[in-house]
Amino acid sequence: MRHRMRGRKLGRNASHRHAMFRNMASSLIRTVRVDEDDKKAPKVEGRIVTTVAKAKELRPYIERLVTMARHALPHAEAAAEHGTDAARDSAEWKQWRTSARWQQWNQAIAPAVALRRRAFALLRDKEALDILFDELADRFRDRPGGYTRVVRIAQRRLGDAGEQALIEFVGVNDRVKRKRGAPVVVERSAGEDAETATPAEVG
Repeated sequence: MRHRMRGRKLGRNASHRHAMFRNMASSLIRTVRVDEDDKKAPKVEGRIVTTVAKAKELRPYIERLVTMARHALPHAEAAAEHGTDAARDSAEWKQWRTSARWQQWNQAIAPAVALRRRAFALLRDKEALDILFDELADRFRDRPGGYTRVVRIAQRRLGDAGEQALIEFVGVNDRVKRKRGAPVVVERSAGEDAETATPAEVG
């Protein structure tokens, strides 16, 4: 019996599945920071194309990572008040390191460091981790969830005709809904109605 065994297996064992989601999540996060000079740079920022089943399973994985980054943001900002801009191992930095301000900074930054370590355990990619905590956390600061969308693609995958979908971060490629205005009603006078009326209507 498969009690409490939610989620798609995708034809892989557990370790293979986790490695695949880790790689896909890193790829999606890395596309946020696009280098225009790179020939292999993605055409669209913050988007990858995969199968529908993989995209649906990847979505909660990504949402959890972005939520961790969002929760770390206020702790990092609170710690910045007690931090210093001095170069490491300089006289000013050593003085700050032995002061009470360092203790306050250490207490304030500890939850952010813990969240960053938890995210790194899932991603195992330092560049993707920096993008996640430096850019995506600030972008979704006021959004309590729903950071990604899955859109099906009509064209099937060449080779096995697998149904494809794209998964992307919201907020960049959003469609803007146009409001329809009320229909314009033209009022006619009684004389104009009589001129335009058909003979059947007059008789």
